[in-house]
Amino acid sequence: MLNTTLRRFSRLLAVLACVAMPLAAKATTVPSVGQSAPDFTLQDVGGKTVRLSDFRGRYVVLEWNNPSCPFVQKHYGSGNMQQLQKEAGAKNVAWLTINSTEAGHADYLAPAQLARWMREQGGASTATLMDTNGVVGRAYAARVTPHMYIVDPQGRLIYAGGIDDKPSARASDIPGATNHIRVGLAQALAGQPLSQSTTRAYGCSIKYQ
Repeated sequence: MLNTTLRRFSRLLAVLACVAMPLAAKATTVPSVGQSAPDFTLQDVGGKTVRLSDFRGRYVVLEWNNPSCPFVQKHYGSGNMQQLQKEAGAKNVAWLTINSTEAGHADYLAPAQLARWMREQGGASTATLMDTNGVVGRAYAARVTPHMYIVDPQGRLIYAGGIDDKPSARASDIPGATNHIRVGLAQALAGQPLSQSTTRAYGCSIKYQ
């Protein structure tokens, strides 16, 4: 009983230690939806150069990632993120997973380690990118993991915010959540305006340099 209580308490402390407070996330200025998304060039976990502009003509999802974050674990441990990635890929949507954790932080994973983690999770993103100096994350005002964005085929930002409307680290909340990425992509691909183009992102604060 004591060990179980301690484990639960330790998990609660981990969530509280890394979660970005709602007020802080709300105060963050994000790139204006409807304007050009900041272009960038990053190396993927295999050392290949990847540019956002390489995907002009396709919708692109940007996902900020940190495997140590309980909120990221919620969506990968349940298979929710991988399912979204697969659905997007089946519709010719590019999915770029970006890690902006600085190299000196305990959460940092070297490219080979992050690549192994993604394989073990069954990740299906188009590319997993290293943003160790945080330049790209700051350009998008990404504050948490997972912070999510959608870019249209013309390179315009059409969505910025959370993955869904259940800001918890509990996988049990996923079935009852409205998934903003799934809804947004469906509307965009149908030629409709997004019903919600900005929402409050939730998760762990990004460990910037």
